[in-house]
Amino acid sequence: MPFTFTPGPIEGLVIITPRVFADERGFFMESYKASDFAAAGIQETFVQDNHSRSARGTLRGLHFQKAPYAQGKLVRVTRGAVWDVAVDLRPGSVTFGKWFGIELSETNKILLWIPPGFAHGFVALEDNTELQYKCTAEYHAPSDAGIRWDDPDLAIPWPDLGIPYILSEKDKKLPLLKNIKKDML
Repeated sequence: MPFTFTPGPIEGLVIITPRVFADERGFFMESYKASDFAAAGIQETFVQDNHSRSARGTLRGLHFQKAPYAQGKLVRVTRGAVWDVAVDLRPGSVTFGKWFGIELSETNKILLWIPPGFAHGFVALEDNTELQYKCTAEYHAPSDAGIRWDDPDLAIPWPDLGIPYILSEKDKKLPLLKNIKKDML
C-alpha cells in the first residue's frame, strides 16, 4: 500500500502520508488511489478539484458549504507550505467547535482528509504556495459560508509570520461561530 493513514485527533480527520519514490531524477508518488482510500474508510466520490496559489501570509478561510452541499476535502500542497486548519462544525458532534492544524508542504507531501461538516482554512507560509484539493460536492454558491479565522472562542494559534495576514474582503466579514445558527450548518 503506498499510503499510511493516521486518524487525526478529531474523529473523521485522517492524515495521509504517501510513499515517495525519490532518486536523482526527482520523485514519484501516488496522491490518490480509490481502492486504498476505500480500504482506509474514505469511500467518498470526488467530483471537483480546486487549485490555488497564494503569496506568503495569505490566509484563506475558514470556509464551508452548508448541508446538504457540505464538501469533504482531500487537501495537499504541491508547492511551498501552509498551516492548514479544520474546524468541526458537525451538529451533535462531541468535538463541535474543536479544531486541528497541521503543516502541509511540498517537502513533507502529507495529505489531509477533511470530511463533510468541517470548516477549512489555511495560511501560506511561503510565497507562491500552491494548494490543491479534491471535493466531494461541487461548489454551490447559495451554500457557501464561513467563520472568522480569528474567532476568539476557537482560539486558533495561527503562526506569526512577522507580517500582517492578507485576507479577502469576504473573509474579513465572516461571522463568529457563536453567531451562526446551528440549523444553518
